[in-house]
Amino acid sequence: MATEKVFPMTLEGKAKLENELNELKTVKRKEVVERIKIARGFGDLSENSEYDSAKDEQAFVEGRITTIENMLRNAHIIDGSEVDNDTVSLGKKVTFAEVPDGDEETYTIVGSAEADPFEGRISNDSPIAKGLIGHSIGEEVNIQTPGGDMTVKIVKIEA
Repeated sequence: MATEKVFPMTLEGKAKLENELNELKTVKRKEVVERIKIARGFGDLSENSEYDSAKDEQAFVEGRITTIENMLRNAHIIDGSEVDNDTVSLGKKVTFAEVPDGDEETYTIVGSAEADPFEGRISNDSPIAKGLIGHSIGEEVNIQTPGGDMTVKIVKIEA
């Protein structure tokens, strides 16, 4: 039997998933069921785009519920404060600058379940995170990205 994938996440990320799951189960599910009921009232289901749309949304909501439940069941809580602040690891906020003259960028390295690059949270599976993990302040690191190689210097690491 194959082992289930483990989803590393922070306590904050776990709480966000729990809130999303609660919202999907208590609010979204009921809204979709109501939309299906209303669409059924429009008659012939074979040509009823409202019904098809509501059924598609229902499938999405149920799929997302299953996904989140699996993530929470297989969650591994990470605590960046348990690892020394001199080394980049999961749960740490790292600031780096592209060498030779790049602007500084700051990201928190999290598990894929809670990654959101627009919020400054990158997945530990991303090329940048993979390249940074295990390195220390002051080190220059060559990172292979789909857009080509880049060299960065680690400026700061925070819990």
